[in-house]
Amino acid sequence: MRDDLQGLEISQDELQKLTNLPVNEDILIITNPLKILAKIYIQKIKSSEGATVVFIGFSTFVFVYILFDIIIKIFVKWVTIPSWILLIILSFWVGGLTQTILYLIWKTRSKIVKNNMTKSLQILLNEVNRYNTVIRVIDINDQIEEAGNPEVIIKEREGVIEALKLTKSDLVRALKTERILRQNKSFILSNTELFVNNLATLTAMQVTEQATEHGRLLNEALQIALDVQDEMKRLQTQR
Repeated sequence: MRDDLQGLEISQDELQKLTNLPVNEDILIITNPLKILAKIYIQKIKSSEGATVVFIGFSTFVFVYILFDIIIKIFVKWVTIPSWILLIILSFWVGGLTQTILYLIWKTRSKIVKNNMTKSLQILLNEVNRYNTVIRVIDINDQIEEAGNPEVIIKEREGVIEALKLTKSDLVRALKTERILRQNKSFILSNTELFVNNLATLTAMQVTEQATEHGRLLNEALQIALDVQDEMKRLQTQR
């Protein structure tokens, strides 16, 4: 990703901090990290350090098995099945228990999101997805250009990047506003006469260069900004 795109995308962590909710969180499958480790291990084996990697991996496995076997013979003498079979059974049991715990944690966090989800928040989350999609499209376009296709270059790139920065600012402000209103809903409803509207008026931007690629991207970014501004105005009426 080019330097001018760095930091523009609204990350998962940033989104959760802005909303104070575990939004867009996927359940963690324990086999996925294992697959990644296995892929890295295979790549290491194919490299010039292959012999060393195999030796270290094999040595680690033997050490763990011997240690496990000693512990079983000392503390669990009544077990009659071979220690290697017990190790396999225990591995599957621990894996299953861990996955169950991860599922329950994910289910609980998902319930928290569902109970706190408002119409405004859902709209803003959709706008964040649209915004991040625009950035990914630009990044892919940059990669295609760097691969030797100069005809796909985005003209007036600075204007597009500036529009994205303004859009991100609007999104962050709208998410913070929604969070404040959501967390203080009961107080606001019981003290409407004390609730002063101090949200700044947002300026709509118009772009007419729809025929060009940079114009399309710019319009997409600005359309997101306009939708966010409309939602901000709607939030102001929910006092």
